[in-house]
Amino acid sequence: MAVFKDMLHEIQIGRENRDGADQGFLVSYFSDLLDRPMFHPPANDTKLHGTYRLPLGYQMDASYYYLKLRWHVPCGPNSVITFPSMPWLKPWYWWSWPVLPLGLQWHEQRRTGLGYDAETPAMLIQAVMYLGIIAVARMARPNSLKLCHNRRSEKSFIPFPFLHAIVKATAVCSIVVAHVVPFFLVPRTAHPLLGWPLYLLGAAALCSIVISVFLLPPLPVLTLLLGIFGSLFVMAFPWYSDGITRALALFGYAFCCAPFVWASLKITVSSLHSLQEREAVFLRLGESMPLSEPNKLY
Repeated sequence: MAVFKDMLHEIQIGRENRDGADQGFLVSYFSDLLDRPMFHPPANDTKLHGTYRLPLGYQMDASYYYLKLRWHVPCGPNSVITFPSMPWLKPWYWWSWPVLPLGLQWHEQRRTGLGYDAETPAMLIQAVMYLGIIAVARMARPNSLKLCHNRRSEKSFIPFPFLHAIVKATAVCSIVVAHVVPFFLVPRTAHPLLGWPLYLLGAAALCSIVISVFLLPPLPVLTLLLGIFGSLFVMAFPWYSDGITRALALFGYAFCCAPFVWASLKITVSSLHSLQEREAVFLRLGESMPLSEPNKLY
């Protein structure tokens, strides 16, 4: 406690600090730290006096692990691991693993400590809601979800090519939204082994709505979601020799998946175009076959 009070006093009087931050102050305050003996816990639990240096493995940077996917310096059970990275890549977020190899270990420590009681109710509600959406979309008949054209729409001043382009853009944007919205609905501090399945379930549920509304083939719409699912396995593969090999494997997987995603987009747009062409033919046939006045439907 005396050392801590003296450090506060040195800060108040403006001790020399080369970088103006905490590290510069510590280096200045403990200027002879390298000459101090290494700290080793005594076997008989005796009390030590003086200043000692902690071993290098006591506080480790997670980036050292990411490069080789293993610790070169022994990292004991009492060690401190810091995660210097961008704010949205911290290990306490559910998407941290398998993006960060150590994310699962961090969540394991939290599971044995705080637990996940705060996130569980919201996740259960979302899972039930997504399952209900999938069931309703599966049971709904496609014909009941078609956009019907009446006489008023036939007399619209909007040209068909422009209307078709709007429908195609709406369908593509709906697919993107179906993949993005569930990501933000999952509680951020959920366990990765629960957060990722909930996200995939939510994206599949919203994609099922898009498939039913726009009468799209399921596989092209779900191709991107399947690609995300596969990337999780690529990142979680535990037998990479080092972090560079892992990054190259992920890049190769993305390179191989890109043509399939592009082809699925083209198939989706082509399916929309074919559907619109059929509806246009039906409209022309309806115009060429006028109905008698009592049989007209409005």
